[in-house]
Amino acid sequence: MLEIHTEDLRPDTVLIRLVGKLMMGPESASLESLITQRIDAGARNLIFDLSELKQIDSTGIGRFISTFNRLMPLSGTLAMAAATPVVRQSFRVTRLDTVFKFYDTTADATAALP
Repeated sequence: MLEIHTEDLRPDTVLIRLVGKLMMGPESASLESLITQRIDAGARNLIFDLSELKQIDSTGIGRFISTFNRLMPLSGTLAMAAATPVVRQSFRVTRLDTVFKFYDTTADATAALP
C-alpha cells in the first residue's frame, strides 16, 4: 500500500511524501497521475520525501525515470530526500544514484533548488 502526501512549497515546487511501498499496481499509477497534474499545473521542481518509503520495485523506479524525463525539457528538477537505506540501495544497484540527486533531508533538497 502506498500513501501520497503533497505540499506546495512554492508556486513551481511540490514536495511529495511517499509512505509505504512503491510497487507495481494502482498506487504507482496514481502517483504518475498526480505528477502529470502537478507538472501540467506549472510545477517544475519536484522533491520526493522518501523517508517513509519502505520498499520499491522496478515499476516504482520507472515512475521516477518517467518523471525525470518529463522534467528535463522543462528545465525542471527532481530531488530525492531522506531515502531509507533499502530504497537508496535500489537506486545504487541500478546506478540511478548517479542520475538522480539525493539529499539527506527535505530541507537540504529545498535549499539546493534554483
